[in-house]
Amino acid sequence: MQGRQPRRSASRRSLLRGSIGAASLPGLSALVAACSGAHTETFSEQQHPKPGPNNPMLWPIRADNQPIASNLSPERDRPLKIFNWPDYIDPRALASFRDSVGVTVEVTTFSDNSQALEAISAGTVDHDIYLPSYDQLAQLVGNGRLRPLNHSYIPNISQVWPDFTNPFYDLQWRYTVPYTVYSTGIAWRSDLVSEDISARDNPFDVFWDARYRDKISVINDYRAVMGMVLLRNGLDLNTARQSDLDLVRAQLADMVRETRPKATITNYRDLPGGHFPIVQAWSGDVVNARNYLARNANPNILRYWSPSDGRHQADNDLMVVLRNGRNPVAAHMFLNHMLDFDVAVRNYATIGYQPPQNRITSAGLISQGFLPPSLASAAVEPAYFATGLRILELDPDVDRRWRSVWNEFRTNT
Repeated sequence: MQGRQPRRSASRRSLLRGSIGAASLPGLSALVAACSGAHTETFSEQQHPKPGPNNPMLWPIRADNQPIASNLSPERDRPLKIFNWPDYIDPRALASFRDSVGVTVEVTTFSDNSQALEAISAGTVDHDIYLPSYDQLAQLVGNGRLRPLNHSYIPNISQVWPDFTNPFYDLQWRYTVPYTVYSTGIAWRSDLVSEDISARDNPFDVFWDARYRDKISVINDYRAVMGMVLLRNGLDLNTARQSDLDLVRAQLADMVRETRPKATITNYRDLPGGHFPIVQAWSGDVVNARNYLARNANPNILRYWSPSDGRHQADNDLMVVLRNGRNPVAAHMFLNHMLDFDVAVRNYATIGYQPPQNRITSAGLISQGFLPPSLASAAVEPAYFATGLRILELDPDVDRRWRSVWNEFRTNT
């Protein structure tokens, strides 16, 4: 998650049963074919190449950090340790793994992924599994903190979208498996907001509309909020241009003056509770928001808009095996467990964030009662990633300049 803060809670939704839509996938031999034009990087711990859609990365597997052998039994004399955001995994998935594999699971949570990455990079955590965003891979692989995967333990990768078996950030999925996919947009309650925000020429402008003063919240995340300003102006989501950042600074100051937005980590509760009837949101939080509506409220009062005109974002989170972990076999099995369709769907029911499973479609989510029709746009389809914009890792100096703008905004909110 790009700088994501804790904002999820266990769902009160009933579980989906059976297939949601249908699809097919080629054999595993086709899943590890390298992308044409890709290159393999070798680098020191100080050098961090940055993958992107136009710079696909085949990460090296070092001689001193080889995949584990096949056909090993899981470690059962100690718990599997997971390093994760709060409330970002279904407790029943942990229990079912324990029951089926015979390994207990412990979850340690963090509320700031920059601090989590620093702890992992410093070698001060001994967890087995970490759930990062893909813009952290250069540092994690570059510092030798990840264990390369032995694919024989993870056959359920065949159930996910084919793109994630050869993603630009990790060709041949040497170090990662996908966890969730999501978009970024605007959510609102139609019973509290009289206009259809999606009908505006530029819906992002609502965050500067003085009519909604004290009624708006934004995600407490610098890449999400500053990215929204950049997209509002048709600028690069990963810009390094100082003139762009100066524009962002000025427009964030205008936003504070006009609407006094709240930077929050609880929009999945604030929106259904009516505390803020207009919120910037990740799609998964909007799906989760329906679980916090009043008992008799119609879920169709929740609305969600994400750009479809070349400004839309498509992002995903990952699961990786940490090199310092003491349970590498059990860790591989847990990744496979979370990629099982039934486990993945139950996890979706709990956290609201969609797994990239072949059998899940937006039409199926609605017909199965997972989404009200008003939130159809919160579903994520594979095609979204073919045209969507991606948040990429910034150079350290550029990142410092981004954070300077963000800190100034947060001082005033």
